[in-house]
Amino acid sequence: MTRQNLEPAKAQRIEFGHQSIQERIKHFKDFTIALTDEQIQVQVRRCLHCGTPFCSASCPLHNRPVDFNRLVRDGKWRAAWECLNATNSFPEFTSRVCPAICEAGCTQYYLEDAAVGIKTVERAIIDRAWLSGWVRPAVAQQKTAKRVAVVGSGPAGLACAQLLARAGHDVVVYEKNARAGGLLRYGIPDFKLAKELVDRRIEQMQAEGVKFELATAVAVEKFPLGVHSDACKVIEADELRRNFDAVVLACGAEVPRDLSVEGRQGKGTHFALELLQGKNKVLAGEIRQAPVSAKGCDVAIIGGGDTGSDCVGIARRQGAGKIYQIDISPCPPEKEDKELTWPDWPYKLRTSTSQQEGCERLWSTATKRILLNDNGEVRGIECVKLDWSVDEHGRRISKEVSNSRFEIAVGRVFIAMGFLHAVPSLLDAFGVQTDARGNAQAQIETGEHPFATSVDGVFACGDARSGQSLVVRAMSEGRRCARAVDLYLMGTTDMPPWR
Repeated sequence: MTRQNLEPAKAQRIEFGHQSIQERIKHFKDFTIALTDEQIQVQVRRCLHCGTPFCSASCPLHNRPVDFNRLVRDGKWRAAWECLNATNSFPEFTSRVCPAICEAGCTQYYLEDAAVGIKTVERAIIDRAWLSGWVRPAVAQQKTAKRVAVVGSGPAGLACAQLLARAGHDVVVYEKNARAGGLLRYGIPDFKLAKELVDRRIEQMQAEGVKFELATAVAVEKFPLGVHSDACKVIEADELRRNFDAVVLACGAEVPRDLSVEGRQGKGTHFALELLQGKNKVLAGEIRQAPVSAKGCDVAIIGGGDTGSDCVGIARRQGAGKIYQIDISPCPPEKEDKELTWPDWPYKLRTSTSQQEGCERLWSTATKRILLNDNGEVRGIECVKLDWSVDEHGRRISKEVSNSRFEIAVGRVFIAMGFLHAVPSLLDAFGVQTDARGNAQAQIETGEHPFATSVDGVFACGDARSGQSLVVRAMSEGRRCARAVDLYLMGTTDMPPWR
């Protein structure tokens, strides 16, 4: 396929609207402005209805944008929702927090740098479905008498639990925090994902028969540094294995990557989730005051990913002064070479709405030391610039630039360097083998029982199996794992392969 033999559509891509920066930083609520029906029609009519829909292949859930765009174009909104619902457990989540990998595979993106607004259409469909009362509990007509325990209530656990309950199994979800949702609830700011959206899905799942055991840890009494727990009780791994026919470990990759530098122990250095979880709990009324605040402080956020970006948005709303986001990687190019990358997700510069609200991004920068005052409080960080190159094996390598050390005066440091793996003692309690990175070792889509671990009847999916990834990938793994568990329990399954 070439640019010459496809005719570009004339209508332009329309993005979500946003409140002004001056307005939105005054609150923690959703500030996006959904498209009107007329604007949605502009977007769906830009879809070329490709013979080979790369958008669908690019999506971990294999959503079918060409199909639901056509149905919206024809005014068949309920049919569009049914199409979306067939592949996506929670479109209201992905249409708000997914980076829209599908849009990178859109033919219009290849042709004119402006993909069809798949994400905006998806949000319009699911929002209309909720308002119209189409989203209802799907209660199993027959019960199997099989019991499944799901450890973790993040996107993978919820997606897996819902499908297993709909297949007729008795499902209990164990969550160590006070409310269900995992990082959907505690790790993503309210201005990106309103928690009312999570609550109504939990209510739907409860109506479908899923039970939630909250503030209940599985097998772990003391969690590693940086992993929060509200658990009031602990249930042992052996007890779950005795009382359930299968166990699904969907506990996420919760252990944060730490920064081992001088001064790390100083007052004012925190993991990113300490900031994010604290503020989310305040907004939910779980606690009265956040344990960590950036108010009145200049802030350094170490890590250039989404979690770091979320910290920027929270710190700005809390009243931080200067905000620096420090990224060890070089600044990506503003545009990718589509002839080399399309339809894959391109490596290029992206700027989040939080970053637009005010932060200085420092690229190719490593933190060497956290500077403390005489009281042991953070007063700044010492950094060094890096020079990146490619070695003879094609690997990126870096070296420090001579005489490039510099200091930044800050009063708070937030470590947002990603996550390593699931809590090791939890996996150890089940006797599950791990891979070289500490993830639960479980194959996918191959072998007799996909997602099965080394322990009979114990499965793993989502970040606990793959390592940290996206919400949409976790949901995809949860759905596919549900099919594997159903097949294991019943010897056959009516669930499609979700691929």
